[in-house]
Amino acid sequence: MTAHSKSRTQAEAAFLKTQTQSLSRNRILSEVESVNQTRDANTARLKEQRLCKEALDRAAAPPEAKAGKTSK
Repeated sequence: MTAHSKSRTQAEAAFLKTQTQSLSRNRILSEVESVNQTRDANTARLKEQRLCKEALDRAAAPPEAKAGKTSK
């Protein structure tokens, strides 16, 4: 194997460090995006369930009497 110059060895080490950081950052961003998508899907599902429940509650509630209004 051929010996590399000191500057080349340092440059390769710096490149590998930068590449490793980039890969780590991409992995973390991917995980964060996955968590965000899961959270958004869960929030949408819960909102839909809440709206359905509220609609059922309104339909089952007795009609309210109009208070304070008189007809002439």
